[in-house]
Amino acid sequence: MTSIPPAPPKLLRVTDPATVGPAIRARRREQSLRIDDAASLSGVSVDLLSRLENGKGSVRLDKLLAVLDSLGLALMLGPKDHPSMQAASLPAGARREEP
Repeated sequence: MTSIPPAPPKLLRVTDPATVGPAIRARRREQSLRIDDAASLSGVSVDLLSRLENGKGSVRLDKLLAVLDSLGLALMLGPKDHPSMQAASLPAGARREEP
C-alpha cells in the first residue's frame, strides 16, 4: 500500500495587514483554538489578537511574532524576485509585481 505524500505547505505573500489577519485566523481555527485560548497561549490580549485577525494596523512586531510562533507559523523575508517568493501565493485581488 502506498501512501500519498502530504501537500506542500501553502506560502502566502503578505502585502498588508489585511493579508496576514485571515491567515492567522484560519490557522487558529485549523487548530480548533478559541480566540481567548490562542491569545493566552501567545501571551497577548484577546483584543490584540482580534485586531490582528481583522487586519487592523498598530500591532507591535514582537506581538505579531509571538502570535505566529504560538500558532506554528513563521515570517520570512526575501527579495521579491527570488523564485520562492515568486511561488508564494498572493492574496485574492492583489496583483503580482513584475521582476
